[in-house]
Amino acid sequence: MTSATEAFDAAERTMWSGRSEAYAGSFARLCAHPVPALLDAAGIGAGTRVLDVGTGTGTAALAAVARGARVSAVDADAGMVAAARTAGVDARIGVLPELPYPDAEFDAVVGNFVLNHVGRPRTALAELRRVLRPGGSAALTIWAGGRQSGMELLGRACEAAGAVPPDHLPRLAPDEDFGRTAEGFAALLAEAGLVDARCAEVVWEHRPTAEEWWSGAAAGIGTIGLVVTSQSPGTVVRIRREYDRLAAELADGEGRLVLPHTAPLGSARRA
Repeated sequence: MTSATEAFDAAERTMWSGRSEAYAGSFARLCAHPVPALLDAAGIGAGTRVLDVGTGTGTAALAAVARGARVSAVDADAGMVAAARTAGVDARIGVLPELPYPDAEFDAVVGNFVLNHVGRPRTALAELRRVLRPGGSAALTIWAGGRQSGMELLGRACEAAGAVPPDHLPRLAPDEDFGRTAEGFAALLAEAGLVDARCAEVVWEHRPTAEEWWSGAAAGIGTIGLVVTSQSPGTVVRIRREYDRLAAELADGEGRLVLPHTAPLGSARRA
């Protein structure tokens, strides 16, 4: 593990610590959208032994339970684990790339936007392969490369307000990065020793209120949240003012923003 990888993982742990409630009230609904397609891609149904990695507040795990699956879940953050348990998920702390399960324990593994938050994505995928039974399926989502409209809105507000990004933003080591496209993600799955890798893009319009969308960044969630919360109080006021101005351009006339998003959804299986 390099110092850059250690710094990335440490920054991610700090970013999410104590923010489970803020996440649930802001970006969780955005991240929930691909869950039905994610479970379909993993072939999850009644009786399937499933591991949800990076469960957060438990959205994907609960959806799998509703299908009759036998679900275990892990997250690196204790607050997220507690929130998932409160919702009824069998969750425990687990930090990729080391999972607290024996080899070939599960029929399927899912991870909804978890690979964006690990410093060694290839090693993490190899660990997911380890806990799959032969023939078992893995399905994961990531955020696509380039700008997503919701984050672009927040980024434009920061730029217009003169915000300066802090030095401690998580930055993946170049040799650990991969193409954030359908083709790049499928290639990454194959590199990890999984077979029949395929990837498609999930495209949807997220429609939060302006206050809901702002609240995640204001609470320090995600890279954009680290940018916002590292500014002086006066700069934060300017960011919010610019945000309100720019958000008006994306309003639907019924009190909600229209924010298109794209996420590659990759699936593969263990041979």
